[in-house]
Amino acid sequence: MATVLDVAKYILEHAGEMTAMKLQKLAYYSQAWSLVWEDAPLFENKFEAWANGPVSPTLYAQHRGQFRVDAGSMPGDSAVLTPTERETIDRVLDVLKDKTGLWLSDLTHREHPWLDARGDAAPTERRNTEITIASMYEYYSSL
Repeated sequence: MATVLDVAKYILEHAGEMTAMKLQKLAYYSQAWSLVWEDAPLFENKFEAWANGPVSPTLYAQHRGQFRVDAGSMPGDSAVLTPTERETIDRVLDVLKDKTGLWLSDLTHREHPWLDARGDAAPTERRNTEITIASMYEYYSSL
């Protein structure tokens, strides 16, 4: 199975350099829509409900301290992705690649997986509650 780093590498190879926030959200939506379209996760790495939206701690560890990231700075291997996994990511990129990281973050702030995991946390409060695969599947499959 691919990792979030493999997916991030693929996103950067196909969409170009971007902010770390945008990369996090594109990886999140790739995971969410894979759950709906393929009934399977793209990767096993988790997302947490951070103040700026869903964040994969595994991916964050690779870009910590960087505002912008590119394919050369990502250690993943996009070659491990299956054609179906690539198609899922491509479909997400077709719709969301022109959006900003802030726009994508704002979008996640209106959606139940992030809201439910945040609970009653203040807007800027640090929180590392996991956004579960089940909550993502339940919400996005209802759209």
